[in-house]
Amino acid sequence: MKRLPVAALVAAFFIFLVLSVSVRQAVLLLVGMGMGAALAGARFGFTTGWRQLIEQRDPRGVTGQVLLLALASLAALPLLGQFSELQAALGPPSVSLLVGAFVFGLTMQIADGCGSGTLYKAGLGVPLNMGILPLFALGSFLGSAHLDSWLALGQIEPVSLPAQLGTGGALALTLALLVLALLAVRAWVGEGRQWLEKRWVWGAVALAVLATLNLLLAGQPWGVVYGFGLWAAKASVALGAFDPAANAFWSQAGNAQRLTQTVLMDVTTITNVGILAGALWVSAKSPPTGQPLTAQQWAIGLIAGFLLGYSSRLAFGCNVGAMLSGISTGSLHGWIWVPMAFGGTLVGVRLRRRYGF
Repeated sequence: MKRLPVAALVAAFFIFLVLSVSVRQAVLLLVGMGMGAALAGARFGFTTGWRQLIEQRDPRGVTGQVLLLALASLAALPLLGQFSELQAALGPPSVSLLVGAFVFGLTMQIADGCGSGTLYKAGLGVPLNMGILPLFALGSFLGSAHLDSWLALGQIEPVSLPAQLGTGGALALTLALLVLALLAVRAWVGEGRQWLEKRWVWGAVALAVLATLNLLLAGQPWGVVYGFGLWAAKASVALGAFDPAANAFWSQAGNAQRLTQTVLMDVTTITNVGILAGALWVSAKSPPTGQPLTAQQWAIGLIAGFLLGYSSRLAFGCNVGAMLSGISTGSLHGWIWVPMAFGGTLVGVRLRRRYGF
């Protein structure tokens, strides 16, 4: 698709949101579009960065991610300390988190995308990620429907670092842990490596700015997974296949309200649509290339996509919702998510290689 039709469609949708929904949702669409353009334009892949670190001892992608986390934390933690109406991305340390993060890290390598990666690659027109998108949504919905059973296996209350240490203490600890992460990467890759690359740096800066705008406009951190699950939940309710009143997750006041509202009122849905549009804009100039997949690769990739959605809900987010938003807003669960997901990635990279992805 050419850029002019894309621009016309986005402009028409923007005007519709202003007139029929709210100005805030319209502006969030533009924020999401910026996210999609930054992700696709910089090829800022969380999945790719981890895989390059493991397979090639290339730290540039992870350095970009650490830069993103540092910049987002420098903005988000003071804002949360100043404005009580803003929410942090808190998740409970739990068995659900441990299992979900590990499975997510494994399957994102086979599916070649996390939550945001699946979105922007689907927007770019990558066939596997386009096929994965509805299965990711179904998996996310089923994960939410089963979440209470997983949490019954063991959990503690969410831990907020700012609540425990104050804003300054939480920020200092976050930055110190990010430095330790880079030192661990340095030990992994050895000497003589290039640490910075222009696309990873500008992508990190752009995404940090856009994530901060999302926090200010939406009142909550950037997320991806919830929107997917909401789409499938609304479809299931409309088909009479699901009773939200009988489910612990969807009977909660906020979730039950979203099921009765138009999906366009959901901030995560709007930014997800924006990410698709932003990536589509980029793809109009540089369409994706790649080898066609075999039937076996398609089957394995689609199964991985379903598990990706299911596990992301158990883990209270993906690389964006759990890692980026969790860490940058001071949630302990974000720091638990990272090593568990990286452990899963170590397995996933090997499975990816075995099946020729």
